[in-house]
Amino acid sequence: MASAYSDLLAFVRDTHALSSISGRLEWDQETMMPKGAAPQRGIEMAALEGVLHGRRTDPRVAEWMEAASADDLSEEAIAQLRHIRRSYERASKVPAKLAAEIARVTSEAQGIWAEARQQDDFAGFAPTLKTVIALKREEGEALAAGGDVYDAMLQDYEPGTTGAEIEAMFGALRPELASLRAAVLEAEAPARVRGGFDEGAQMKLTRKLAKTFGYDMHHGRVDKAVHPFSSGSGLDVRITTRTNPSDPFNCFYSTIHEVGHAAYEQNISRDYLLTPLGRGVSMGVHESQSRIYENQIGRSRAFTGWLFREMRDAFGDFGVAYEEAFYACVNRVSDGFIRTEADELQYNLHVLLRFDLERALMSGDLQVDDLEAAWNDRFLADFGFAVDKPSNGVLQDVHWSVGLFGYFPTYSLGNVFAGCLHEAMRAALPDLDRQLSQGDTSGATEWLRVNVQQYGGLYEPRDIIARARGAEPSEAPLLAYLKAKFTGIYGL
Repeated sequence: MASAYSDLLAFVRDTHALSSISGRLEWDQETMMPKGAAPQRGIEMAALEGVLHGRRTDPRVAEWMEAASADDLSEEAIAQLRHIRRSYERASKVPAKLAAEIARVTSEAQGIWAEARQQDDFAGFAPTLKTVIALKREEGEALAAGGDVYDAMLQDYEPGTTGAEIEAMFGALRPELASLRAAVLEAEAPARVRGGFDEGAQMKLTRKLAKTFGYDMHHGRVDKAVHPFSSGSGLDVRITTRTNPSDPFNCFYSTIHEVGHAAYEQNISRDYLLTPLGRGVSMGVHESQSRIYENQIGRSRAFTGWLFREMRDAFGDFGVAYEEAFYACVNRVSDGFIRTEADELQYNLHVLLRFDLERALMSGDLQVDDLEAAWNDRFLADFGFAVDKPSNGVLQDVHWSVGLFGYFPTYSLGNVFAGCLHEAMRAALPDLDRQLSQGDTSGATEWLRVNVQQYGGLYEPRDIIARARGAEPSEAPLLAYLKAKFTGIYGL
């Protein structure tokens, strides 16, 4: 019945509105909230999660879905029901008490992680992480219903994907990237930027960059946080960045990355506002937008020419004399500990490390007490130098503290998707480089809006990429792009 579908969607809209409020509290926690409020915020988040869980498992949802399914529905309505059913079935498997406890513990854990990171104190964070992992494993076991726990967790971020599929994708990427990396590191490295970069001037230019990439400040804002992130959907989509007085690229490219996420959410059809279709369809697709904004567009030869001129105007002489040298500088492959600061070539190696470790944590093959040593051993094996402190190693990312197990592999999946989209976008926009050289990203961002972003959750993740590319997703375009780019920069 049409009325059943209408009633269901009205109920779901209210649930999504409450979920948006929860997201706003999370944004506040990372940006504005006083440290002393953390215990109270944990209780508030648990209370909200209890309400949300009750709505997601409300028996009326099942009744409405059954009645609505009997009707002749539009493509959009069928897609809405697909998402609602997935959410209902998932939520129904997780006890309400467990869902509320996870919300409370992860809310408090975030602050404990931030303090431990600042103090380089993994031992101080370990008891909290043990609690988070125990709760998330319990949730995963409930969701898996006898199947693979990690696969069940992946469904929160990349529906329809398994750990084995991701492992196969990484297996295709790793040898090619390792070989190219080895050749690059033997070649002469481009120059670095020199000097100090005023943090106020960085924030001024970073806001200009956000607008240059189409971020709508009327429906957003840019703040500072320990870990850059994007938050919200629809009419309220906020981003954060961070500054480093000796490394302006940290700020600029974190901002462009988060704008990719934010633009995706801002550009979804307003018809889908506060419905399951009104959000990005998966984290892999989300990361495809942030990575293509940051790398294929933002680090392109054409766009970096424009950025070079902007930086020269903002900071004067910073040790790089001309545009081509600046392009090489921006794309410099160099040793580093931090995933978010890693160059395109090495980024996926950082992700693979985390994927393997968190999979082992969830299976019980790796214990928290052994995690720091396991991280350090693996990092040394993969990158050839030792981690110097926990904030550069096991404590650098917020994800595990807030229970985001299964999230990390979507970064590399996003890179693969971005490679596919970039190939198609280049074919469709022969004049793209001329536009980018003038600081005009509108051709690229509009192509992404039309071919990916506007649809929100209408199509399944791999389907939306296949539709935009005109072929199934594959690692080949990403590898071809990286080989062409870095052999050119390093003269290989």
